[in-house]
Amino acid sequence: MSKSSGLPTNIVSDEILAAGAPWGRVLGRGEVLRIVDIEGKQGVDFLCYNALDPLERYHAPNTIKRAQSLALTKGHAFYSDIARPLMTIVEDTVGHHDTIGGCCSAPSNEMLYGVKGVPGCRENFLTALAPFGLGRRDIVPNLNFFANVPVRQGNALAPLMFEDSLSRAGDYLDLRAEMDVICAISNCPQVNNPASGGKPTAIRLIVHRP
Repeated sequence: MSKSSGLPTNIVSDEILAAGAPWGRVLGRGEVLRIVDIEGKQGVDFLCYNALDPLERYHAPNTIKRAQSLALTKGHAFYSDIARPLMTIVEDTVGHHDTIGGCCSAPSNEMLYGVKGVPGCRENFLTALAPFGLGRRDIVPNLNFFANVPVRQGNALAPLMFEDSLSRAGDYLDLRAEMDVICAISNCPQVNNPASGGKPTAIRLIVHRP
């Protein structure tokens, strides 16, 4: 898929998120969040919630059932636990975003890779959600943008679950808020699997109003 040659109009904010860093923000209904993979192959873990009632939050099973696909792309919406659309992918230059891999964490890094005291995306989510009064019980199975988790014959997954990302430098996706939403991002710090290409890098986050 081709990349856009220009920036969106009516930009509200434009920032660089460092490798391995968390980010949280409220988007108003109709606003669009563009996530740009600056160098390519960088995994971006994502969650969203109804800003007016965060008990309504992203729900992977409803999203997968409505999309009829384990990988999401342009035209797919993120559905809540009460089956309402929270956000929609309105542009996408990659065409493949994971719904099943979940987030890394200090405990899972020890379980899977034998490394201790190495925090991950779960810890980043806790940081990003804290200003909104949300915490551990609010973290649900998340989306992984630019991530490749192939399902093989016999329902088998790759030994490290993640394989090399399909994204390249400059790839992006645009997410439109279908209601006021809290967005939480972990710019994945993982180096023990290919979720971030073995070398986490910065991403660009642009909020704009069409």
